[in-house]
Amino acid sequence: MRALAGIRVLDLTNVLSGPFCTLQLSLLGADVIKIENPKDGDLARKLGNVGRLNQQLMGTSFLAQNSNKKSLTLNLKSEEGRAIFKALVATADVVVENFRPDVMARLGLGYPVLAEINPRLVYCGISGFGQTGPDADKPAYDQIIQGLSGVMDTNGDERLHPLRCGFPVCDTVAGLYAAFAILAALYHRERTGKGQTIDVALVDSIMPLLGWVAANLLIGGQPPVPMGNDNFTAAPSGTFATKDGHINIAANKQEQWEALAEVLGVEPLARDPRFRERDERKKNRRALTPLLEKKLKKRTTAEWVLALNARGVPSGAILSLEEALDQPQIRHRGTLRTVRLDDDIGEVRLFGLAAHLDGTPGEITSPPPRLGAHTEGILAALGYTPADADALREKGVI
Repeated sequence: MRALAGIRVLDLTNVLSGPFCTLQLSLLGADVIKIENPKDGDLARKLGNVGRLNQQLMGTSFLAQNSNKKSLTLNLKSEEGRAIFKALVATADVVVENFRPDVMARLGLGYPVLAEINPRLVYCGISGFGQTGPDADKPAYDQIIQGLSGVMDTNGDERLHPLRCGFPVCDTVAGLYAAFAILAALYHRERTGKGQTIDVALVDSIMPLLGWVAANLLIGGQPPVPMGNDNFTAAPSGTFATKDGHINIAANKQEQWEALAEVLGVEPLARDPRFRERDERKKNRRALTPLLEKKLKKRTTAEWVLALNARGVPSGAILSLEEALDQPQIRHRGTLRTVRLDDDIGEVRLFGLAAHLDGTPGEITSPPPRLGAHTEGILAALGYTPADADALREKGVI
């Protein structure tokens, strides 16, 4: 039995935050029905660097986060479409949407209406700024939230600041928070029988990840200092030049610093008043780094990684994304799974569930669906005949 077997999720989400949330639920075994507009579905179906897939509405952005889901096309602006959705709500446990706050209410499908149909329903709305407040109605994309949340103020260095993260971190984290909250609400429902609403905002979700940096400001009065690849909590801790490239070293503990000095053969630096204690090293990191790099540039990254890790000094190479995805540990963990879509597209590699559950492991059991691939089957389960489906298709409802 899979962890969420028997849980039905109606997924009204698009692009990233919502689909990433429902992907986690689907990997845990939930029956996720992705409800898409009949014309071209989720916008992510057109996004990616492979034009042929975009034209087929199977863009790489869509493939990345829609495994194990079913696709039902449904025009929620039509009376018949809303009737079908309400019939599905009666069979569902969870509804997830990432529209602007007023969209579902304007469609006549807000939580009060749906709760009348199914009081046990867990309803999760994901938005940029939340369902209420002075910014609730503003549009939001990941980069907008990175700027408004303070994330971009923590990145970069004196040459390049502010700087965005290289992937949509705010969208992704909001999806994880939503999945986490949905599981908590389902657990509460098991004890009480009551559903509830969940309000997840991208701007709320990313800020706790700034915890240490924010605490330095809120408690210590220290705003973030753009430090590039250096770690603001310790030194030497960051990226350093070697003979053939760069290495990450995190000598965050005093004993790690002393071991690093021994491995590099610079023991006198560990006794130097400028570098002896953590806080002094942090103040004088600009003087320390070139002294260490003078030694590090005499050997390769691989040699230093081996020597430092053997002494308990955390270190590692800086891999390209291609190298990272194919490293032995990732293969061992099964982080990526090979999935066959169909004869036209063939096989692709996709991420599975990152958490390894011993008793109820998460698996990819079906590929990301073609648009509307499950429409007729879902309608049939609700009592609609093939003739009914044909009529609905003629009206543009499905």
